[in-house]
Amino acid sequence: MKILLALIKKEIKQILRDPSSIIIAFVLPLISILIYMYGINLDSVRVTMGIKNDDSNPETATLIKSFGHSKYVNSIYFDNIEDIKTAIARSKIKGAVIIPNDFSTKLARGQSADLLVITDGSEVNTANYVQNYAVSIANSWLMTSKYAGLTPRPVINTEVRTWYNPDLNSHYFIVPGSIAITMTLIGILLTSLVVAREWERGTMEAMLSTSVKSIHIVLGKYIPYFILGILSLAFNIFLCIVIFNIPFRGNYFILFLVSSLFLFTSLGIGLNISSLLKNQFLASMVAMSAGFLPALMLSGLMFPINSMPVFFQYLTRILPPRYYVSFVESEFMAGGVNSIRLENAIYLTILGLLFFMAVYKNTSMRLEKKSGGKR
Repeated sequence: MKILLALIKKEIKQILRDPSSIIIAFVLPLISILIYMYGINLDSVRVTMGIKNDDSNPETATLIKSFGHSKYVNSIYFDNIEDIKTAIARSKIKGAVIIPNDFSTKLARGQSADLLVITDGSEVNTANYVQNYAVSIANSWLMTSKYAGLTPRPVINTEVRTWYNPDLNSHYFIVPGSIAITMTLIGILLTSLVVAREWERGTMEAMLSTSVKSIHIVLGKYIPYFILGILSLAFNIFLCIVIFNIPFRGNYFILFLVSSLFLFTSLGIGLNISSLLKNQFLASMVAMSAGFLPALMLSGLMFPINSMPVFFQYLTRILPPRYYVSFVESEFMAGGVNSIRLENAIYLTILGLLFFMAVYKNTSMRLEKKSGGKR
């Protein structure tokens, strides 16, 4: 125990003396959350849309006003179809709605009337927004117009209810999910850089040549950075809940418990990288590739896992961020689901123990080589 406490004390002193560790643990999360809070927005956007009216009926003027009053549409009136084509080609507008000359006549007869919606297909998401906005505004106008009782009513009336995130605010799941990316970087980047630095300076070889046991070395690396990671986690949660007012409906104790398992796993990944690569530059590149990119692209935070190719769906099963993103979003938005908590905790525990055993085995082999060389 004295040896372990001495190693922990040594690591804590190195952390306090090295400003990069503090920057990674506290400045990096702050920058990351600011980017995800203000730089990334998946909510509905305001699009510029052209309007051309070929129907002389005064009632269609109210439809045009409906487009102008929408908070999601910035409407521009056109008299010529060629001008609309030019505006779309130059990206001055993202789409256009053309009202045919028989639009009001068909509605007055109780027939279905058509609206022509033209969108810029080079931006698929924006094109979908244009189409959905045009249909929604036209349907809302029709329900309040004088043609409401003349047109055939739909067989099925859809009533939409949004659970967990009724405001449809994408920040409510992006910002909590970004904690997974931040904790991945902290856990992997901290341990991979610090241990690689010790290999470069020769201090790791000096420590391996002493009488310390492999378990002392492993725990001496895990415990200090685990404490630093938990402090960084608390800082992240403080920013989300207090500073950015992200709703939290779960349990704080369970949040920290499962987050500890995820941090334990991330530290194991970083230590395995550092044990294989003894160069800080290489270790940082591999840590970013093994930590940041999978956490961002394959965790389910930005892209649904079910929509990925089958190979990547199976690949995500061995990636810790997948389980932590699912847990932390559920904890913030749904108030915690016991089945999600238990399943993700089990997977993170298994992955964490596997990485811990790999680090321990690698350290033991190095100790055996050193002792064999001395003989």
